[in-house]
Amino acid sequence: MKTARFGRLTALGAAALAAVAVVTAPVASGAPETAQVRLITFNDLHGNLEPPSGSSGSVTLPDGTSVEAGGAQYLATHVARLREQAPNSLVLSAGDNVGASPVNSALFHDEPTVAFLNQLGVATSVVGNHEFDEGFEELQRLSDGGCHPVDGCQFRESFPGADFEQLGANVTFEDGRPALKPFDVQTVGGTRVGIIGATLEELPSVVAPGAIEGLKFGDEVEAINRTSQVLDGMGVKAQVVLLHQGDGTEGGGPDDCNLTPGPAAEIAKAASPNVDVIFSGHSHSQYNCTVDDPAGNPRQVLQGASYGRLLSVADLAIDRVTQDVVRAETEAHNEIVTRDVPADPAAQALIDEAATKAAPIANRPVGSITADLPRAGAPSGESPLGDVIADAQFEATAANSPQAAITNPGGIRADLLFPGSPNGEGDGVVTYGEAFAVQPFGNIMQTMTLTGAQLKAVLEQQWTPEETNVLQVSAGLHYSYSASAPIGSKVTEISINGQPVDPNAPYRISVNNFLAGGGDGFTEFTKGTDIAGGPVDLDAFLAHLDAHPGIAPPPADRITALP
Repeated sequence: MKTARFGRLTALGAAALAAVAVVTAPVASGAPETAQVRLITFNDLHGNLEPPSGSSGSVTLPDGTSVEAGGAQYLATHVARLREQAPNSLVLSAGDNVGASPVNSALFHDEPTVAFLNQLGVATSVVGNHEFDEGFEELQRLSDGGCHPVDGCQFRESFPGADFEQLGANVTFEDGRPALKPFDVQTVGGTRVGIIGATLEELPSVVAPGAIEGLKFGDEVEAINRTSQVLDGMGVKAQVVLLHQGDGTEGGGPDDCNLTPGPAAEIAKAASPNVDVIFSGHSHSQYNCTVDDPAGNPRQVLQGASYGRLLSVADLAIDRVTQDVVRAETEAHNEIVTRDVPADPAAQALIDEAATKAAPIANRPVGSITADLPRAGAPSGESPLGDVIADAQFEATAANSPQAAITNPGGIRADLLFPGSPNGEGDGVVTYGEAFAVQPFGNIMQTMTLTGAQLKAVLEQQWTPEETNVLQVSAGLHYSYSASAPIGSKVTEISINGQPVDPNAPYRISVNNFLAGGGDGFTEFTKGTDIAGGPVDLDAFLAHLDAHPGIAPPPADRITALP
């Protein structure tokens, strides 16, 4: 019987781990001075077993062109080739393996994705924010195994759980006890590699509050440095970090470093000099950067986009005497998971099994469209799919007398593409599986009362020093913003149904429960009053598709961007 990892983790403290005895074997005469170790890492897979479509299914090259990429059957083939080239290899994940997944994984609580990661031979992963989508107990189940407490085992007769550790050095219970194991040590090529996992400190802002009740998420740098010190005391000198936090990029290819200001680079600059490589995630970006550590020594920081489109590969030379990485000999790159290779048979069989078992639900027609509804925004940030979803949520909460609906762009997970049929025919037919891929979270709609001043404050929160996060709004709500105006004073000309918004008047606004709880930093929503419940967001979307066959992209006239 498998030992329950989580029960073991909470009982282990840093002091006990530091007490592990260390024995360094002498180097045999004539043996190479360094061991060559390859680390193969991906991030933000989100249960994408089948090749992702639309803008999520390609990788942008340095010249601006793109190549189709992703798909578990091709990911497995590329991993096998990379391993064959370097026998001393480890496969790692920088988090968000599950959650916000397509229907063929999500219907089975992402058990097919865990089965694929076991096939792939993943050694260690850090938890991302989406590992907590269904709560800490579900994270425990996915790690340790066992049937779902409500739905049972629907994918297979039993579920053995993950064969890999899931780390979180900065995740604790409220009393300070570690909730997850902070690190893992893997022996490869006669050397030991310490793997530290840290997830984003602001995780509570991007997860529904009930999912992480009783947990705390600490400073990433503090957790990395504390854990690095423990590893150093154990004699584990080769250290890498799996960091579920990232930066944005502007242009460039998989191995460029065109970063926009963000947290990952700052964490990389401050993390312990003992750390040799940092694999990042969360921002779904592609970059390969060299960042100096606090001692002034360069080290690689990589991220491999998302959905299995890239593999971040770092080749380390580890000194057999000191057991440390010779950084000057480190080579790193992002490998495109192209689809011009043979499909891995085992992965393909798993994908086919999941698709077959999900098909009765996934292939059911639920509506139709006349053209692509992409989630990517116009220059203003307004998107065709965002407009349609906000309209759907407005209609679905009609009993609560809303005057507008607002939804978060992060909750829209895939494009809705014409013709929308699984087999390429169907005159724009949209299936349940495609609609589910767009709205997979199962958030619950709520309608609240905000004053006009509070509504303006919500819209101002779309801009922070770190990022811009443009909310999607229903047809009756219009406003303008000035890109050059200071943060906090960008929004003007707010109107609802053609009437200027009065700062002192009450307005009924429908949002999902994630936003209502202050998700994505929209804390002004937590001041809403007279809250009334509504349907699940996916059900709202399905009802809208059913009621409006042949949906066309709405005109992008709700949000106006000014200089």
